Amino acid sequence: MAGLAAFGLVGAAAALSRPDAGAAHVLPSLAGAAAGAYALSRLWRRATRSDEDEYVTASRAADRASYRAAEVQSRTPAQPAGEAGPAGSPVSPVSPAKPAVMRAGTVSPGPVSPGPVSPGPVSPGPVSPGPVSPGPVSPGPVSPAPAPSSAPFSARPAEPYAFDRRRLLNGVAAGVVVAGAGGLGGWLLSGRKNGELARRGVAKILPRAARPAAPIPAGADLRISGLTPFVTPNADFYRVDTALVVPTVDPARWTLKIHGLVDRPVELTFADLLKRPLTEADVTLTCVSNEVGGSYAGNARWLGARLADVLRDAGIRREADMLLSVSEDGWTCGTPVDVVMDGRDALLAVAMNGEVLPEEHGFPVRQVVPGLYGYVSATKWVTEIRVTRFDRDEAYWTPRGWAAKGPIKTQSRIDLPRGGDKVRAGRTTVAGVAWAQHRGIDAVEVRVDGAGWQQAKLADVTGPDTWRQWSAEVDLTPGRHTISVRATDATGYTQTADEAPPAPDGATGYHSITVTAR
Repeated sequence: MAGLAAFGLVGAAAALSRPDAGAAHVLPSLAGAAAGAYALSRLWRRATRSDEDEYVTASRAADRASYRAAEVQSRTPAQPAGEAGPAGSPVSPVSPAKPAVMRAGTVSPGPVSPGPVSPGPVSPGPVSPGPVSPGPVSPGPVSPAPAPSSAPFSARPAEPYAFDRRRLLNGVAAGVVVAGAGGLGGWLLSGRKNGELARRGVAKILPRAARPAAPIPAGADLRISGLTPFVTPNADFYRVDTALVVPTVDPARWTLKIHGLVDRPVELTFADLLKRPLTEADVTLTCVSNEVGGSYAGNARWLGARLADVLRDAGIRREADMLLSVSEDGWTCGTPVDVVMDGRDALLAVAMNGEVLPEEHGFPVRQVVPGLYGYVSATKWVTEIRVTRFDRDEAYWTPRGWAAKGPIKTQSRIDLPRGGDKVRAGRTTVAGVAWAQHRGIDAVEVRVDGAGWQQAKLADVTGPDTWRQWSAEVDLTPGRHTISVRATDATGYTQTADEAPPAPDGATGYHSITVTAR
């Protein structure tokens, strides 16, 4: 219990050490310690009660055994005096009195004194050898017979409660686990609350875009039920976290260090970043681990400072070809310098879809680089950029078998119908999305059961850095059918039918589904 109390006090002290701490900040730590103490006390009571119950049960069983033994002895005819028993010793006279009941933890004080006995045919005293002559019995009290020389069972004092160290250790371990879980939960809730308060503060000072994006055209979203929307809501945007616990970063203390192959190392505060001209851009992000037809892709409108401008201010050197960015949690990412500097909207983003970055998507600052898979471009909670070279440094995933550079491959996906659906025979709508960031999608085609390809209708887009919706009408006869899709990007490249897994540089192949028409 003392350890749990110390746990709660240390947690409370740590919470109060924050500059923005208030009385409410100590509650999660104290609640975690209290939960652990409660669980430990319950486990202790349960363990001790279990042993006591076992002891009482054993005692009651002994009582029942003594009763049965006494009854058997009382019903056995008396042996003639001097006749040997099983052990060869004379048998003591048998008392007709009811045997004493031995309770757990008590000792018989000796012979039991019976109360008054009703007149009857029993002659007190030793039994004479030979036949017993009947005769009248005088009424009156009967002298108690001597106690039997051997009791039905050997009564011993109850053993004191045995200390079970294993139960205690198990209980303590469980209590520590519960306390730790409670403390961790309290810490997470406290961090989450602090992060939300910080986000609200940033929302009040977030400047407008100096270079706003064009309005999203009405035709960018075909508004077909079941089709992925053009803009992915923040709550639905895919996540591939690099940390077990989402970091809570205080924007007032956040800095970005840019060093390495630069003439002027830079350290920016969050306030410095917001003073720079901010750019708004529509960019679709894609994870390299996305399977063909997978859901690890999402499109958003981002707001941030252009990374190329920040690097120019630092004086990036000609020999540099890699930006090794570092996350708050220590994760590293290697981004090609030429991609960032070629004029595309590579951003140090601070907002997403008109809102301050959510914590799970990198608050307060993350990288967004169109045209590259996330593992080489989209560092969340970024705190450092070391300007270096690919032949000198490695990012996190490179020694683990993934490509050092990860340009996004042209891909397409069927959103409806879903694989395994049952649809009406006849005219059927097929729709989905296709992407080839920073190249753009020029055409999408579908086919049924390996027949000829037919062109799909394309939705409008805001630029080459986003995915593009598409739809097509196909005729399905009753039965099972396989529908496939492929896309062609603005360079004229049509995605390959050759199937490849995500590792080491992105999956390839046609997305195909099977449906049943009725």
